[in-house]
Amino acid sequence: MFIFVSEMKKKKNAGIGILEGLIRLHGLLPLKYHRFLARILAWILRGVLHYRVDVVYTNLARSFPEKSYDEIKRIEKRFYLHFATVLSEMIWFGSCRGDRGRRRLEKSHIVEFTNPEEFNRLVRANPQMMVMQNHAGNWELIAGVKQYSYGEPLDIDPSEVSVAYAPLANAFWDAFTANNRIAPIMDTGFNGYIDFNHILRHVLSNRTAKMVYVFITDQYPYKHGAGDMKINFMHQDTYSMSAAAGLAVKMGMSAVYLRYRTRPEGGYTMTAVPIAENASESTVSDIMTQYYKLLEEDLREQPWNYLWTHKRWK
Repeated sequence: MFIFVSEMKKKKNAGIGILEGLIRLHGLLPLKYHRFLARILAWILRGVLHYRVDVVYTNLARSFPEKSYDEIKRIEKRFYLHFATVLSEMIWFGSCRGDRGRRRLEKSHIVEFTNPEEFNRLVRANPQMMVMQNHAGNWELIAGVKQYSYGEPLDIDPSEVSVAYAPLANAFWDAFTANNRIAPIMDTGFNGYIDFNHILRHVLSNRTAKMVYVFITDQYPYKHGAGDMKINFMHQDTYSMSAAAGLAVKMGMSAVYLRYRTRPEGGYTMTAVPIAENASESTVSDIMTQYYKLLEEDLREQPWNYLWTHKRWK
């Protein structure tokens, strides 16, 4: 199961406990309610608070220069509904705990893994896999992936998956989001997150083990340096994180792009798209070029389905 993994245990204080309790109670309401609430939240974010409207419009206009002003505004409006839905679904997801919560999550069909047999083929052929994710779909729901395979079960155990993350500056929200993200498996005692700063040591210590690593790779580098890769992404030059590709090449992992699209009726599909079955036979540049090619294909197919509030281009 994909799960956020950490070497550091999150300390819970009374404030976090009270907030989690209130949000969990709210999360027990039906998924349809949360999606209805998302429509109201989208209106508040865009029409009342004007939350990063200038950033969203600029990002869209520069990424889709061929589209008219009216088209960009329609995409912008649909993006805010998508963004609000992501936030609202997070609350619902945080209450999917224990056996009952996992059954609730599975029954919801909120995400469907479209090709579990391909994922299993890849992980059996090469027991070390690098899954390169991005800010499409609802990236906060990744921990429930075992419940998303309605065909062949995924051939992976929670202890065999690690996801790199950058700690939030606010310790309260860092702890709260960590607990919410691992809700479906919290009762297993699984210890979430791997700090991005310690990921190399973690990978080296598990180099002979069966492991699946999940990196969100589409952000601007946390600490930009001379070694970062410069790319052209959606008509704009910028720098990109390349640590995931670098580790895959160095350790001979398979490299997989995680396609995460929205469904017209609500919810998402998740698909494993192979980039390299043995990354040591490729270069970092080759892998990153293919990653961004696939991401651009997805954005042209569903331009609203991305975190456009993020200042990706700097």
